[in-house]
Amino acid sequence: MSVKSLFQPFDVKSLHLENRIVMAPMTRGFSPGNVPNDLNVEYYRKRAAGGVGLIITEGTCVGHKAANGYPNVPFIYGDEALAGWKRVVDAVHKEGGKIAPQLWHVGSTRRAGVEPDPEVPGYGPSGLVMPGKKRCHEMTEEDIADVIAAFAKAAADSERIGFDAVEIHGAHGYLIDQFFWEGLNERTDKWGGSLVARTRFAAEIIKAIRAEVSDDFPVILRWSQWKQQDYTVKLAKNPAELEQFLTPLSEAGVDVFHCSTRRFWEPEFEDSDLNLAGWTKKLTGKPTITVGSVGIDTAFTEAGQAEFSEGKPADIDELIRRMEAGEFDLVAVGRALIANPDWVKKVKAEAFADMAPYTKDLLTKLA
Repeated sequence: MSVKSLFQPFDVKSLHLENRIVMAPMTRGFSPGNVPNDLNVEYYRKRAAGGVGLIITEGTCVGHKAANGYPNVPFIYGDEALAGWKRVVDAVHKEGGKIAPQLWHVGSTRRAGVEPDPEVPGYGPSGLVMPGKKRCHEMTEEDIADVIAAFAKAAADSERIGFDAVEIHGAHGYLIDQFFWEGLNERTDKWGGSLVARTRFAAEIIKAIRAEVSDDFPVILRWSQWKQQDYTVKLAKNPAELEQFLTPLSEAGVDVFHCSTRRFWEPEFEDSDLNLAGWTKKLTGKPTITVGSVGIDTAFTEAGQAEFSEGKPADIDELIRRMEAGEFDLVAVGRALIANPDWVKKVKAEAFADMAPYTKDLLTKLA
């Protein structure tokens, strides 16, 4: 099949993209002092020069004392960090690219001893790190208000320094997703309870962001069924539950849903070929981004290690078939773009058949 459908323009609010390929957010830990530096600038510049339509940055921590969980990740608060991100934005724009930060709070997965204050514990909706295991601070009403305000300020600062959109990290078992998940949210107040009630925290963050940014500034929400604490979790077990879950988030002001799956070709529910992005678009009418092992010959095992599976899984023909059927609007690519910043150019030249062994060889060397 032709790759030309990947290279059609796409518009949402003020964001105009030259193609449908998104660089997926990938944590790197290359920011000593939590400030983007020359290496960050060059890393993102190369992907913009390589033709990526929209770059979504690695997770960048909002201005709350417990937001960070790992060493050397960038922050998106404070003059120095914002100045560092401004350099990244300017470099990407100079190459003709578009870029959005991923706004992040790790919640209860915060590791002890991590900057900025090693004495601060993880924060969670019910103080749970894993279902049934209390190990961290249970968030108060004041804590919740502080985190909502931190996300809103981060979004406003992002627009101010020139980012083209923002993405809220609501996936993979981090703080927002901890509120979504009944396994970690046992609250009996307005922030917990039913599936719909557990969306309130995210919806209030989205509303607060919408109140602080321009009307035409796009807000993306990344979410997932699976959690890093348990790959088998499903927030919504059927389309009806999925609609209940998505409706308050859509109504709060999400412009694009970034639907994180581990393998884009897998159906989300029985009796339908649609993946998670396809169901999300069908139920909300909003644009969606699909993601999950696009452009590589590998899959992650349950232990998190890369293993090679020859042939079919990342077949770009299947990706294009689904896109041309209207299942989703944008395609996020992760590991293939780490291996080669010019991956998009190679796909555009319809050289994908030559890319698979090249990417496989590079990933083997990187491992």
